[in-house]
Amino acid sequence: MARVRGSIDIDRPIDEVFDVVADQTNEPRYNPSMVASRRVTGGPIGVGTRFEATVLTRGKPHEVEIEVTAFERPSETASRSVIERTTVTGGLNFTPTSSGTRLSWDWDVQIGGAARVLGPLIAMIGRRQERAIWSGLKRFMERDAAIPSPRERSA
Repeated sequence: MARVRGSIDIDRPIDEVFDVVADQTNEPRYNPSMVASRRVTGGPIGVGTRFEATVLTRGKPHEVEIEVTAFERPSETASRSVIERTTVTGGLNFTPTSSGTRLSWDWDVQIGGAARVLGPLIAMIGRRQERAIWSGLKRFMERDAAIPSPRERSA
């Protein structure tokens, strides 16, 4: 098993960051490795909501099944993602800061089969990938900072 943790500060309100991240269909907008994501369950997003996504690994598409396992708006969400013989469980925490939001991640990556011995390497690669994903979110959200949020428009 590999553990992947980190955090990043995003200069946008906590509710906004949470809502963008909680809806996995937004991820292809800021994660260059994810080329598609669709919701497969109805109703509001919460525990039990499922998504199917396509990610590129070394140029090859791989299907990912994602299920929300915890959901407390706007402070935390957790999920279980399965891609081939790998299962990723863990969550995201959202904390308000003076300038916006601190997004923290903590994932356990369980690798099946012979690749299990590559745990330390997988952890290193995972940390790099997560940093790239959430840096993409930061750029995406801060670039669009001039666009008022729905809450700001109704005020």
